[in-house]
Amino acid sequence: MKKEPLKHQAYDLIKHNIIHCIYAPNTIITEEMIQSDISASRTPIRDALSRLEQEGMIRILPKRGILVTEMTIRELNMLYEMRFLLEPYCIRTYGMRISPEKYAEYHEKYTRFLKEPEDSYSYEEMDASFHRMMINSSQNTYIISQYSTLEMQISRSRYMTGKDSVARRQSTIREHLSITTAAMKEDWNDAADAMLYHLKRSKDTYFEYMMKAEPHDREDRQDETPVQDTGIDD
Repeated sequence: MKKEPLKHQAYDLIKHNIIHCIYAPNTIITEEMIQSDISASRTPIRDALSRLEQEGMIRILPKRGILVTEMTIRELNMLYEMRFLLEPYCIRTYGMRISPEKYAEYHEKYTRFLKEPEDSYSYEEMDASFHRMMINSSQNTYIISQYSTLEMQISRSRYMTGKDSVARRQSTIREHLSITTAAMKEDWNDAADAMLYHLKRSKDTYFEYMMKAEPHDREDRQDETPVQDTGIDD
């Protein structure tokens, strides 16, 4: 790792491990584990952990370790409340700022993947870039900043549900095709409605995933996490 951006690289690597469940939700990790995984010293790791705690992805428990947090039902509802407000609004209000060629490019890629699933396709990266494109079209720094605070939870839920269900991955692509079709027709109300439908289906899928994976209260379980000596001081 280069010296100058150490804390940024540490942040990106730890974030990647959380999003991809290498550090699974509701598990304890330690600074020693992280050092072994990403080959960084304590200082950039602690800087990265402080940032991730502010973003709600971990909880630093003195004398116990670092708890990788789970999303609660309440947090799921809050996350999607914000997405319901921001994303349909952006495509309805600013969707015309995105070129027809860009919509056509996504439409062609999605169509090709449905016909040839073995074709090279990154569900997570392409899904993330598609939604971020809508937000960025607003050119509103407050909207963009607010969405940025949601992206890590969005990415983790996208990975979990996409990995859990191939059928959901294909449904997502079909829903994106409905959005791009409406956008290419410049029917922004239909595009916004298609986006809202897609987000509601996404929320339903993640809710079902949560119910299957964890039937009882998450916050109570977090408080019951066993004590481990990790070298993290009060």
